[in-house]
Amino acid sequence: MPTKYNWLVQNVHNFRLGYKTDIGAFSYINARFGVVVEDFVQIGSHCSIYSLSTIDGKQGPVVLKKNCRIGSHSVVMPGVTVGENAVVGAFSFVDRDIPANVVAMGVPVKVTKKLRELNP
Repeated sequence: MPTKYNWLVQNVHNFRLGYKTDIGAFSYINARFGVVVEDFVQIGSHCSIYSLSTIDGKQGPVVLKKNCRIGSHSVVMPGVTVGENAVVGAFSFVDRDIPANVVAMGVPVKVTKKLRELNP
């Protein structure tokens, strides 16, 4: 059953949601092998996050690190970590780890720009 904000998590017992997060409407999260959304993460609408792929059998936890942003209509595949402050462009296919403090986009996703680190 979708949340009141119209996003859906399957296997909710393996899902950890941080503080002050924003998950867009119609996003889908399959947390069978673990999904961690850390503090201040933004996930755009219509995103899909998979800890299990029934197509190729890949499985593994997905970790969205503090303050990262995932653009609308993006897909994050099993075993991926998106680093702190990273920005993933809309409609991206994230099939590999994204380092901290970068902009990444595309199908498949590629790092396109480095960002300045935020001073705490």
